[in-house]
Amino acid sequence: MKFVTAKREEKVFVGVVDERSASVLHLREAQKAMIGKATIPITMIECMEQGELFLQQVSDVVKWAREQGQAPGLYPLSDVKLLAPIPRPRKNVMCIGKNYSEHVIEMGGKEDIPEYPLFFTKAPTTVIGQDELIHSYPNITNELDYEGELAIVIGKKGKAISPESAFDYVFGYTIINDITARDIQSRHKQFFLGKSFDTFCPTGPFLVHASAINQPSCLEIETRVNGEVRQSSNTSNMIFDIPTIISVLSQGMTLEPGDIIATGTPAGVAKGMKEPGFLKQGDVVEVTVEGIGTLRNTVK
Repeated sequence: MKFVTAKREEKVFVGVVDERSASVLHLREAQKAMIGKATIPITMIECMEQGELFLQQVSDVVKWAREQGQAPGLYPLSDVKLLAPIPRPRKNVMCIGKNYSEHVIEMGGKEDIPEYPLFFTKAPTTVIGQDELIHSYPNITNELDYEGELAIVIGKKGKAISPESAFDYVFGYTIINDITARDIQSRHKQFFLGKSFDTFCPTGPFLVHASAINQPSCLEIETRVNGEVRQSSNTSNMIFDIPTIISVLSQGMTLEPGDIIATGTPAGVAKGMKEPGFLKQGDVVEVTVEGIGTLRNTVK
């Protein structure tokens, strides 16, 4: 199932997308038509907190809607605005740096390949959704960069999680573009500020349930700028795989439903090019991850 947080006529709702018919089902609206009341929560995080109950409710509603044909709450995708699946995370977005060897090399050298996962975060105010504008901040930065990434969304509370059980805590996967002001990052000698400007974390467009992604550690990932392929790799090239990331991160910190973990970016960023191709106003950036979709944003 591909979940979305969408907006229609100023009302925000959690929905399920059917890409074949290019439609989205407003879950609460359809459920109300089905049983006379809506018990599915309003926000994505609250839905995930319900665990299996939520998934069973969704299954029942989707089955009913298919039997109706033109069910109440079924809208063309073109009639809704797709927000980030979790428009305002409760915590900072957690990120892994230097997790693809070729990216590490393009940014420094083999000697910089980490022995342990390198973690940093992005502020919740960075998050935007599909087709929302990335602000370029021309008066602050001259080195606006992109980083296409697969992101994990946690669905169950856990601490000291073993690598063997890590996937049990994953609700699903989405896409993140870890926009970075490279000059700010270099000037302050840390990651947080240069990666935490408002609009610097495009996310989405879909949150794909884990059951629909058979091999998350073997997905094609590609980033294009104005149609030009800049990044092309596979999540199998990650230095630290998904179970390791979840396990290490959770050893001393509780992970909770709705926590987002970006898994790092492959080679091909603007900063690593011989003639850096930093983003400028009007550029269209598209990040595609196999099995999830394409996240698209324009630089303002």
